[in-house]
Amino acid sequence: MNCKNIIAIALSLLSVAASAQTITSRSKHSDAHRQLLANQAKSKDQIKLVEKNTFIDLIDDLEPELDIYTEGWNSKSVNPFKESDVPNSKVIDVTGYYMPCPGRVTSNYGYRAKFGRMHKGVDLAIRSNDTIYAAFDGKVRLTNYEAKGYGNYVILRHPNGLETVYGHLNRHLVKPDQVVKAGDPIGLGGSTGRSTGPHLHFETRYMGYAINPSAIFDFANQTTHTDTYTFSKSTYTQPRNFAPSRNLAKSDKENPYKAATETASTYTVKAGDTLTSIARRYGLSATSLRRLNNLTKEDAIQAGQVLKVK
Repeated sequence: MNCKNIIAIALSLLSVAASAQTITSRSKHSDAHRQLLANQAKSKDQIKLVEKNTFIDLIDDLEPELDIYTEGWNSKSVNPFKESDVPNSKVIDVTGYYMPCPGRVTSNYGYRAKFGRMHKGVDLAIRSNDTIYAAFDGKVRLTNYEAKGYGNYVILRHPNGLETVYGHLNRHLVKPDQVVKAGDPIGLGGSTGRSTGPHLHFETRYMGYAINPSAIFDFANQTTHTDTYTFSKSTYTQPRNFAPSRNLAKSDKENPYKAATETASTYTVKAGDTLTSIARRYGLSATSLRRLNNLTKEDAIQAGQVLKVK
């Protein structure tokens, strides 16, 4: 066999080997790449919690969403009711309910002194893409997107006179004018709009009035407090708690966003005080109080210590 033939055979063998190596490598690389992308997609939907209350503190520091209820069934801002039409009192049937999601309350309904604005619903813990369900039978009045507030949201109108709002969804599963039953899937939960992580912003409205959802639902026990709820213009912001205190979610025991009753700019720590209890007294979150006083999460407070509260 001459030298040219030997060289030709060698080059042919190298070509076959290189081809086989390329195909094998490309296949393995593609599989690895697909797995990497899948892992990245999953990680984008999760929050790394540094400590138990970090996520809740982040939500607490968000300015409440602007109220989307202003006018019209067909309007993208949503209150079709006139004040003169709203009765002072109305008994509402809340049987036939379904919990919108099983998560605990992570942020209460109530006044946020820091922003001078109400948080007109409750925030419920979910994982990204958890199914969100219709709370009562009804009809879809609106699906919309609000970048600076609710993100993707759904508003349902119910025969009992209530309307319910579901905010920060990853996607809608229903369309306007669609009829739904209690427990029907209406969306996938997420973190769209003004949000630090996956949660459901849930509102209950009567003729435009934002009722405290905890006045109707016992979120700790995944039920309603009673078969009826009596709407009153003087009490609709107040929660109801009929369960034994040991069964109540921490967030149902006290509204951390009630208007601050104190006017002083500093507070002297007393024995038994905690950073959280002081923060709530002044309408702040624990995170905000730490920032005011240049404290870290490792810093402990002591009796006699003077804290800034404004």
